[in-house]
Amino acid sequence: SPWKPLLLLLSPPAFSTTCARCAKNRRLREKRAISERQLTRYFVDQRKVRVVGGHGGGGGHSFYSEPRKVFGGPDGGNGGDGGHVIFKADQRMKSLSSVFPFYQGFHGERGGSKNCYGANGAHMYVKVPLGTLVKEDGKVVADLTQHGEEYIAAYGGAGGKGNRFFLSNENRAPTLFTPGEPGQERVLHLELKTTAHAGLVGFPNAGKSSLLRAISRAKPAVAAYPFTTLNPHVGIVHYQDYEQVAVADIPGLIKGAHQNRGLGMAFLKHIERCRFLLYVVDLSVPQPWIQLQDLKYELEAYEKGLSERPCVVIGNKFDLAQSRINLPLLRERVAERVIALSALTGDNLEELLLHLRELYDAYVKTEKSQGQSPVKW
Repeated sequence: SPWKPLLLLLSPPAFSTTCARCAKNRRLREKRAISERQLTRYFVDQRKVRVVGGHGGGGGHSFYSEPRKVFGGPDGGNGGDGGHVIFKADQRMKSLSSVFPFYQGFHGERGGSKNCYGANGAHMYVKVPLGTLVKEDGKVVADLTQHGEEYIAAYGGAGGKGNRFFLSNENRAPTLFTPGEPGQERVLHLELKTTAHAGLVGFPNAGKSSLLRAISRAKPAVAAYPFTTLNPHVGIVHYQDYEQVAVADIPGLIKGAHQNRGLGMAFLKHIERCRFLLYVVDLSVPQPWIQLQDLKYELEAYEKGLSERPCVVIGNKFDLAQSRINLPLLRERVAERVIALSALTGDNLEELLLHLRELYDAYVKTEKSQGQSPVKW
């Protein structure tokens, strides 16, 4: 009937806008904050990738023909080469989560008539973070540490030859032409080792994430209850002369981490690339110097000489009463420089920032004296 559209407009909606259940469903559909555990799926430091180069294009097979020129000869062009698969280091990439398990280069085009060569296949570029190791059968084949550094993971196949290529005085009308070669195929393992100037090393709940939030713009998860960070975070400390120092928050270690306990060796490898270490200990616990001894033991057990790198001891949670009692005791038993601060209140952060710059300047000077270029952010 002609009144049917009007009746549909006047009919009540299929759901109630005031129903408590519907209102609850609308609240559940709202975007929630991502927790630290959910963030782990966005940080990936290992990937198994199968790469295949593009196939080469086949050679052309044709003979030139035009009016009043019957025997024009062969004019089949060569096929184009297949494209490579290339890993390229990009400082904007922070994780291997965007790397897919399979890549293939573009194929080359087939050769045409009139001696036209086929176009080469385009290269497939795969962006990876700085500090990515490329391994094949357990052996390191590439170490991408500089921005823009490239590694050809799989070569594309060569293009086939057209019948024009086989023209000779003995064979004036060759019919032979070759197909394109298949691309190289490899299975590679990518492993990310965070490239940062300084590494925050400490046991869980020592305040590493809070300290990183205080000195940089990084936003690792912190809370009023004890828990441990589940993936590394890198923060950048900016200075007035435009120098930038990268500080990595390494997930908390525990006793036996070198034996793969807890998070284990999954994140001990991220400390290997750090040029100097910042040991973060909790001043409020009894005998905080025991934490420093255990941390050095774990690092030395994982890699010999790792605990001997330039370092500073940071006594965190100095705003607590027990920390003021433990500070002179810690300085008596520790040979390294001890900086007492509070990441929560921001007390004495200036001393840490000044000493961090001293460590960075010493690193740059050492690299330049050895003829090497220091890592810049």
